[in-house]
Amino acid sequence: MSSETHPNGKNATLAFVAFIVFVDMVGIGLIIPVMPTLLESLTGESLDRTAEIGGWLLFAYAVMQFLFAPIMGGLSDRYGRRPILLFTLFMLGIDYIIMALAPDLWWLFVGRILSGVMGASWSAANSCVADVASPEERGKYFGILGGAGASGFVIGPAAGGLIGSYGDRLPFVAAAVLCIAGSILGYFILRETLPQDKRRRFTLSRANPFGTVLQMAKTPVVLSFLGVIFLMQLASQSTFSVWAYYNVLKFDWSLVEIGLSVALYGLLLAIVQGALTGKSIARFGPKATCILGFVFAIPAYGLFAFAPGSWAMILGVVLGSFAGLTFPAMQQLMSERISDDAQGELQGAIASMISLTSIVGPIVMTKLFGFYADDSGVFFPGAPFLLSVFILVLAFAALRWNLARTLPT
Repeated sequence: MSSETHPNGKNATLAFVAFIVFVDMVGIGLIIPVMPTLLESLTGESLDRTAEIGGWLLFAYAVMQFLFAPIMGGLSDRYGRRPILLFTLFMLGIDYIIMALAPDLWWLFVGRILSGVMGASWSAANSCVADVASPEERGKYFGILGGAGASGFVIGPAAGGLIGSYGDRLPFVAAAVLCIAGSILGYFILRETLPQDKRRRFTLSRANPFGTVLQMAKTPVVLSFLGVIFLMQLASQSTFSVWAYYNVLKFDWSLVEIGLSVALYGLLLAIVQGALTGKSIARFGPKATCILGFVFAIPAYGLFAFAPGSWAMILGVVLGSFAGLTFPAMQQLMSERISDDAQGELQGAIASMISLTSIVGPIVMTKLFGFYADDSGVFFPGAPFLLSVFILVLAFAALRWNLARTLPT
């Protein structure tokens, strides 16, 4: 089952890689709606306090991703993408079983730590695109993988909200079944995309967040984009961290409503990344496509911060989904400037940068939410979203500067 991908099998191979990403994200999405009630039942704390605990759980997950994404990327450059993808997907299933059975908060932390290690396989999945797609096609296929992940958020949170209404442990069981079944199916179907002659030796000096960034620093445009990605992802941490808590507190949303709102975002993001990104890059080029996403992202977070009603949150979701144009276009610009035997390393650097924001972001955003969501002082639970607006403006300025400096027309 280790035979390498023939060029004629490119679409079939990438389709199954997209399926793996989809299954992975369905598993993550399933548990989002039930985290507030699960934490309340395990700790007995109030909503604002459980939001902070949820931030620490995300922190533990992100630290592991930050540390292990370059390792997974480096291992996939050495041993191939297939074994990394199958092993990590299977172990995610085991991890969800641990969380489903967690008797207390500390076991939940153990589960999130293991999730972070195994979730670092994102770098291997994206490296498959660089292996089999031509440089000018990569933005399109990166978008398709992103769309597959977003599609997981269509089914995952909506199903999680519905399943969670029968028991807040059941979504973890469903996630475990999906991941283990996906890994078994992949064992028989997934083919290797990285030929033996394009593999490189694995070294810990490069397979760590700092060594990987030092390697990327040799290509200025890549380092510049990593900085923009850091700011973009830091801004997005407000929605990842406080979405459920904010909408419960301000608009009294139910688990089903929370799940459906995230599912709507996933559906729209899947359409934008899976269908529109490639068309935008083909028509306007990757540079203009990078910029276009910010035109929608900044007002979307402004709507979240000052939303007068649920309708404003939904409108913000619609606008914010178009921000998905930016990331695949930047991935294409970066991958074009990195050698074939270091594509996993590049994707590991990107994943580490995203994970770094997940270390800092949830703590900052949940603390900010908690400070403005209690009964004392100013009541402004939208503060995390307003902070995101300022961060996105800074990211947009950095992007324009980087494009003008490193990629002149």
